[in-house]
Amino acid sequence: MSSSTVRNRKDQSAISEAEASQAKVTPRPDDGGEANTTATATAVDSDLPSSTTITTIESTTATLPGQESKSKPKPKLKPLPSERESDIRRRSLIIASFWMLVLCLGIPIWWKTTSIYRASLPLDQMKDWADGKACSPVFPLRVAIDAPELNAQETQNLIFITQHALDTMPDFPGNRLRLEPAPQAPLEATAAPNDHKDEALVVRLTPGDAAQSVPAPSLDSHVPVLDITYPWDARFSPETQSSGVATYIASQLSYAFAEEQAIMSYFLGEPTISSDHHQRQSSHTGTDESLAKRMTRSMKYSGTYHLTFSLFTSASSPSSWDIDTAIDDYMRPVLDLLQPIHNFTIDTQVQLYAVPGVQSQVLTKEDLSSFVNAAEWPLSPSIGGAPTLNFVIFVGNQTIGMNAGEDLSRSWLAPQWGSVYLLSPPASSHVSSPSLKQPMLTFASHLLSLLGTPQSGSLPMRLSTLTRVRSVDMLLRASSSLGSLARLSLALPSISIPSSVADGVAKSIHHLELACSKLGTTESLEHARIAETEAERAFFEKSMVGQLYFPDEHKVTVYLPLLGPMGVPLLMGLLTEFKAWKARKQLRASSS
Repeated sequence: MSSSTVRNRKDQSAISEAEASQAKVTPRPDDGGEANTTATATAVDSDLPSSTTITTIESTTATLPGQESKSKPKPKLKPLPSERESDIRRRSLIIASFWMLVLCLGIPIWWKTTSIYRASLPLDQMKDWADGKACSPVFPLRVAIDAPELNAQETQNLIFITQHALDTMPDFPGNRLRLEPAPQAPLEATAAPNDHKDEALVVRLTPGDAAQSVPAPSLDSHVPVLDITYPWDARFSPETQSSGVATYIASQLSYAFAEEQAIMSYFLGEPTISSDHHQRQSSHTGTDESLAKRMTRSMKYSGTYHLTFSLFTSASSPSSWDIDTAIDDYMRPVLDLLQPIHNFTIDTQVQLYAVPGVQSQVLTKEDLSSFVNAAEWPLSPSIGGAPTLNFVIFVGNQTIGMNAGEDLSRSWLAPQWGSVYLLSPPASSHVSSPSLKQPMLTFASHLLSLLGTPQSGSLPMRLSTLTRVRSVDMLLRASSSLGSLARLSLALPSISIPSSVADGVAKSIHHLELACSKLGTTESLEHARIAETEAERAFFEKSMVGQLYFPDEHKVTVYLPLLGPMGVPLLMGLLTEFKAWKARKQLRASSS
């Protein structure tokens, strides 16, 4: 083949390829609604061999509106094969096993490990004690009438008339004093305190001489005995409805127990206990204020007190003191009288070069609170759990400046702390026992005030009143604590109540019942003290106090991150299985 022929064939092939690339695409609608355009460029040459390739270009255009594709329909997906009953049952059992594990094992363990133990408390009984329904804190005072010169009939008539006079007194409730004849005994035996230990007071009546026209009282300073001398011509016959002697005895008894009655009214007027017929408003506001101050400065009752006697001096002298002899001579008698009510432990110390908090020569009332240098003076704290009372003697030339017209004072009482006495410097370096007489007597008086002893009457009567007052005080405190605990347990259902609290409540109620049955005696005071201690211990149980401010939001914060990841898969699996079971149920119903 010549070279010209080959050139012509190449030119024709180029033209054919150019025409094919510029061929117009003409849509041809067909029955299916699609337009397919096929442009074919064929290189025609008779001389081409049969193996020449014919190129075909097909392009598919977009479907026009209103036209449908003539492409073949998509093949349908084959349905999944139906599950076997054994597989369905196995899946259901797996889901059920998870839920059974949670319900039968997880929740019981969680409930057991997180549940709050609440011991059973006698709430109704506790509220009855708090409301004053279980025991009335008012008790009668037994007064013995000892009239050896009167016969039995006259004594009974005198007691009847005097009791009637007491019952008619508006300022003194008649159910508080109960008169009774004293047992027949020798006159000198009536002065023995043990012969009338059950009576609050013994009234000993003796006839006077012919010149005496009115009764005369005399209160014994060592025993609770009131001596009254009546006119020799006084008669107490059954026909006598009133008597001047009986009225006088009633007035003396009312005066003798007036302070105790005021203290009882003060206690019963407190909101710790309610008693409709015993709450009375005091007629004297000043008396209420005085009692409030006295109760504020007195110590809380304790079976044992620790007494610390300290000698402080700003120089090197005095360096010793005869404190043991002074305590035995001037303090021991008072401590022995207080022995049925309180026990005392004693220690002493001497401190040289002790600088007071205020160094002025004349101390004002404002300086007294800062005179004790608590930062540098080695004052003993409470030892062995017993409250400590401090009695300080400071050797110096300081005095206490009082108001105009008042004498200078050398001592003062610190409420619920103790007492301070300013002693003039002695001539030698040793303080003798006689020099300590006045400080010890002052400390004895202040000790009685710090213990809450009444101020009027003889010392035996004051101590007898102190026993009864402390018994009522402890009973009211224990009852108030039980009521507060009952209200707390009802207000906070989620608070823990350990078994120790229930045991303390049971012991407190038991001793309250014993104290109420023997109210006014030293045994009652001891039972009331134990009841108050047990009630306070139960109320301030440390495992309960820690949960008073435990909010519910804290529980949500703890449990939500744990229960969320575990609960969602369980709930979704249960919901999916329920839907599948419901679909199978509908399929069976339609097929049948």
